[in-house]
This record gives sequence, C-alpha cells and structure tokens, in this order.
Amino acid sequence: MNLRLIWTLAAWLAIAPMPAAAGNPEPGPGVAWESLTGEQQELLAGQREQWNALPPGRQQAMAMGAERWQSMNPGQRAKARERWKKWQNLTPQQRQALRERWQRFHELTPEDRETLRERYRRFQSLSDQQREALRERWRQMTPEQRQRAIDRRQPQRRPAPSDRSSR
Repeated sequence: MNLRLIWTLAAWLAIAPMPAAAGNPEPGPGVAWESLTGEQQELLAGQREQWNALPPGRQQAMAMGAERWQSMNPGQRAKARERWKKWQNLTPQQRQALRERWQRFHELTPEDRETLRERYRRFQSLSDQQREALRERWRQMTPEQRQRAIDRRQPQRRPAPSDRSSR
C-alpha cells in the first residue's frame, strides 16, 4: 500500500465524519426545524434562517451531526473541532482529492479496508522517529521503487470460484 495513500486515508478518516456527512448528503425527507431538539437547534442556530432552503439530505446530515456532537465527551469534541479546522483550512482542490480518496476507500472490499486500517494502526503504534524514518525512506524512493513496494503489499487476489470453473 502506498504510504502516501495510507497517510491521506488516515487524514481523511480523521477529518471525514463531519464534512463528509455535511458535504455528501443522502437524498431523503427533510427535517423540520421544529422537530430538532432544543440542543440541536442551539448548535445549528447559524443555519436557522436558511434551514428550509437547504436540501433535505443536508438537513438530515446536519441534524445527525448535531446529535452525534451531543453524544461526544469533551475530548471527542476537541478532536472533532480540530478535524473541522483542518478541513476548513484545506483548499478546494485538497478537499476534492480527499473526497475522491474517501470514495476509493469505500470501494475497497471490506477485507481490504480492514487491512488498510490495520496497517494504519501499526503505523500509528510506531515511535515518532520510526514513522519519520519510514516517511524519509518513501521520499528517497524512485517512482519505480515505490510501485514495487506498493505491488508487494497488494493482497494476492484469488480467482472467484466461477473463474476457476471456466478454465
């Protein structure tokens, strides 16, 4: 797996929950402002004036985000604020690139997603010095060396049973 991709996906996983839900709403019925709890209305007060003009999926995403926010402890809220600030500081091109990488992540098989998560957990368990050494090693590689490293890390796909029977 491409170390840069791992970092990017890791970053996306860190910042994705709030903006992804707000930026890519699922279609469905809207949420009436009056149906929000008092706490949700307080959190979303800045949206009150244009609430009815928002697409229904966006309303749903924002209501769910407010609900999720209420269920967080102070430490989780601090991390969420940090992720949101990072997201806001990205350029539109960086945001689009992260959305595309997020989409590719979700197109992976569940096994490949779990493999990626496990690799990220292992990477995170390394010391700062070990992580920096890996980053430096990656930076020093030629494009061909990087591709060979990626290819070595790719899971070996077995043909599906229907593929084997047709041989």
